[in-house]
Amino acid sequence: MSQRAEDKASNDPSTLMDLYLRHAGWFRTVVAHRYGSQDVDDLVQEAWLRLAPYQSRQTIRHPKALLLRIASNLAADRFNRRSKRRRLADDVSSLDGWGFESPSQTDAVLAQQLVLGLPQPLRDVFVLSRVGGLSNNQVAEQLGISLKTVEWRMTKALAHCSSQLRR
Repeated sequence: MSQRAEDKASNDPSTLMDLYLRHAGWFRTVVAHRYGSQDVDDLVQEAWLRLAPYQSRQTIRHPKALLLRIASNLAADRFNRRSKRRRLADDVSSLDGWGFESPSQTDAVLAQQLVLGLPQPLRDVFVLSRVGGLSNNQVAEQLGISLKTVEWRMTKALAHCSSQLRR
């Protein structure tokens, strides 16, 4: 960057550092008030990271509004992910419907460990299909992914479980 460009960037009131210095305290307070103190650090940090590309493309005319929109979207995504995880965890914890006549406690624990040992995307597909009883098409629709992706993830999940059982 040339000296002239550096001078312009340092005098530009919309540089990311300047925006941070002017709005960080306010933004943190608002996010904590709206979304709770447990997630405030993560939401604030992620929002500032997501603001950076906007600043490099153009001057941000309403930084507070943009920061709040970013935080709102992040909080909604976080809430949706947590809700989905809770539902899946509830499905996993109820091992009824797995096709076991009367599983021993050891079998139930082993099955639960196998499912919980799957990577999250594979686990989501596996639980919805095998525990929830959904078809591949229904799983694809519920997770918002393609049918091919569901099939691929189910194949991977079954291979993972099979390899764990062989140990």
